[in-house]
Amino acid sequence: MRDPFDVQQHVHAARRSSSEFIPTRMPSNTGYMLENGEGGSWAPTSDSLSRHQYQKMSDLRNVRDEFSHALLDPEITELCSRSRSQEEEILLLRKQISDACVQELQLLQEKHVLGRRLSDLRMALDEKQDDAISDALKELAQRKGYIEENIRLAHDLKVAEEEVYVFTSSLLSLLAEYNIRLPLLNASTITNNTKRLYQRMDWKIRSSGASLDEAKRTLGNQAGDATSNIDRQPPRISNSQLSQQHLDSRMTEFHHYNQYPIDFQVAPSQSRFAPVYDMMDVKGVKAAQNPDSQYKEFPSTIIKEGGGTVAPTLRDDPTYEATTRREIADTHNVRQTSPGSDDDVSFPGIEGFQIIGEAKPGSTLRACGFPTNGTSLCIFQWVRHLENGTRQSIEGATVPDYVVTADDVDTFLAVDCIPMDDSGRQGEIVSLFANNQNKITCDPDMQNAIESHISSGRVIFTVFLLMESSETWEETSLILKRSGYQVKVNSTQNAVIEEKYSPDIYIQVPNGQSTQFVLICSDGTTLPFSTSGASQAYNTDDDIRLRDVVVLTMRYFQSKAVDGKRKGRA
Repeated sequence: MRDPFDVQQHVHAARRSSSEFIPTRMPSNTGYMLENGEGGSWAPTSDSLSRHQYQKMSDLRNVRDEFSHALLDPEITELCSRSRSQEEEILLLRKQISDACVQELQLLQEKHVLGRRLSDLRMALDEKQDDAISDALKELAQRKGYIEENIRLAHDLKVAEEEVYVFTSSLLSLLAEYNIRLPLLNASTITNNTKRLYQRMDWKIRSSGASLDEAKRTLGNQAGDATSNIDRQPPRISNSQLSQQHLDSRMTEFHHYNQYPIDFQVAPSQSRFAPVYDMMDVKGVKAAQNPDSQYKEFPSTIIKEGGGTVAPTLRDDPTYEATTRREIADTHNVRQTSPGSDDDVSFPGIEGFQIIGEAKPGSTLRACGFPTNGTSLCIFQWVRHLENGTRQSIEGATVPDYVVTADDVDTFLAVDCIPMDDSGRQGEIVSLFANNQNKITCDPDMQNAIESHISSGRVIFTVFLLMESSETWEETSLILKRSGYQVKVNSTQNAVIEEKYSPDIYIQVPNGQSTQFVLICSDGTTLPFSTSGASQAYNTDDDIRLRDVVVLTMRYFQSKAVDGKRKGRA
């Protein structure tokens, strides 16, 4: 079989040969046209005949060739069309390949650009992560510092509160010794009255000093008479005379005290300072006045009073000091605590002091006893004692009745009582622990309820929340979980707050017959809650117990979550 391309070349050659000039057969007797267009005649010769035969044979050969070519023409045409279509397809494929190569190059370039951008983004992300980690570490360190500072400040605050309590009690005892009764126990009242007492005592000391100097001069003038006549004793200078000389000239300084509604009566100065002068040795006075001089001691057993009566001296009557002290205590209501005080001096007290009631959360305790020695008033203060020995005064718990709350659980609860009489004298402080000096614990029902909530790991309490916008109590659901808590309003199902437990969350429980508690969130938001009417029994006692159950359950979840976080960090 021939090659199609070779056949095509033969076809083109045949076409070229057929297009060439072929002389046509013409009769011998006809003329012919020359190329220049001029006519001529043609005469047959032998050469022309031979040429004519040859021409006829060539014509036959050409006809035969054309016929053979005509038979092969459909196959050649089909092969030619196929070849052309394949060539076009090849060209199209080459074009597509070239386009695909161009697109591949473009994609490679874009991939390179995207890879470079991705590497830049990864580097930026790594930098951001490093910055976030460093910021988190700084924040944790700062928060740790805040926590330590808060702990230190809380400890300092407790110490300051204890010092304030001791200082206030001391000032009240001091004011009570001088029969100063305060209408209100606040800082301003205590400070003002203490200042007035100091001014009064300072004035009396100055007056006594001046009177003492005058007494020394008087005793010096009478020393010569005492040595010449032993039975003649110098007249005893009355204490009232010593102080009265300067009383009128200085009394105007204290007229402004009459405008205060406080009973600021202080005992007269003559009896207040009587023991100082009565116990004074005459020899000592003389020696202090002139150390170089020698004076005799008075041998007499009596000293004449200014009014002509006689009184035994301290040297001659051993019971004079005790008698004088009894008079001072009866006159000024002074509380004597020294061992040398007389047993007949009685101060306000309370006997059979006891605490009535069950020391369980939600129960009411009452401190009571039998007043003695004219006790008409008792100052109460309920306190908590922690295991580490810290003493916490319960704010506002200054009445005999006290309602045990969730804050008292796992602490030692006690009450201090200070008895007082109508004149303002104070007796010894009486302290008594509740629950036989054992820790306050929950009753079995409450403990079982709390343990059930803790074991389930999730509990929903229906409570009432005071909405800040409308100032109304809305029924809400307090959802407590092991990791956090959530507050939802039941009417709208909107979440008020939802957060994880942290050390910054705090719950405040008020004193007394209250069903309320305040939740302080980690961001400082305060949420006042109430369980009034939320219990199934719908009574106040059960509502208070429900509040304590909610508070204790939430504190337990919070404690476990915070401890878990600390252990995880460690």
